[in-house]
Amino acid sequence: MSLPDLNQLRTFVVLYELRSLTATADVLHVTQPTVSYTLARLRERFGDDLFRREGHVMVPTAQATRLFGPLHQALAQIESTVSDAVDFDPMSFTGELTLGLTSIGEQTFLPAVMAALASERSTPHVVVRRLDADQVDEELIRGAIDVAITVSSMDASRLWRTPVRSVEYVALSSGAHPLPPTGPEMFAGRGFVRVSSRGGHVFPVQALLEHGLMPQVALTVEEYATVPAVLEATDLVVLLPRHVAEVFCGWFPGLRIADLPWSGQSTPVSLWTRREASLTSVQRWFRSVVLEAVAEPRFLAGEWSDSN
Repeated sequence: MSLPDLNQLRTFVVLYELRSLTATADVLHVTQPTVSYTLARLRERFGDDLFRREGHVMVPTAQATRLFGPLHQALAQIESTVSDAVDFDPMSFTGELTLGLTSIGEQTFLPAVMAALASERSTPHVVVRRLDADQVDEELIRGAIDVAITVSSMDASRLWRTPVRSVEYVALSSGAHPLPPTGPEMFAGRGFVRVSSRGGHVFPVQALLEHGLMPQVALTVEEYATVPAVLEATDLVVLLPRHVAEVFCGWFPGLRIADLPWSGQSTPVSLWTRREASLTSVQRWFRSVVLEAVAEPRFLAGEWSDSN
């Protein structure tokens, strides 16, 4: 039996990423029957269903999952080789790029990223995708996200990672209801805002549990976006990264930052992409722009290592 041609393999990779026959046809600029015919040929070639329909979603089989990594990497290398033969011009690129961020990532990192793109005089369509800590690694591997910024821990053997920002957690509250000096009893009688750890920020919940403060939680929310206004109007307290607290204080000058009475250091915020061999020239350029925009100087200088 003859080997699949590159168009068939490209169809497989796009279908794996999008999980939809219709969306795959749109991306490849072919008809849906053409995609279905190609899938039938691939099923015959590999002796496996490859994808099974569940509702409107084409769910990959175990065999398809095993095939995806090597095939995607091979096609990416071919695309990169062809693209690199012509100088990439950021100013002429108007395609879509997907940036994965948490809610506080949108507030703290997105302005710098958009400013960096403007300085490059590049006008891509940037799509921000809200990160879910349980799914971000798979979304990166599938290509649903080009670049992600998160504190989440993932399998670095499957992805490319570099730290960009140290994380020190602090307490934030209203200046109208100031916290006492930092010490073991500074939170006595104070209520807390608990924010969902879906985006990867697990330290606050762990700290509340470890120090017996969970019974003092008075409000639980999904996102950090509304927290500054809530703090300004109440005597509640929230635990969050210092760099985020500083942004919130810029928006709401009445808020006050306080150091914690215990260690507030956490794993650094990292930038994640697919492995190097799987990146296109556009994705490499986008990664470099985002990295320069959000990374602290010491990380850009290579002063960080996993042993730190």
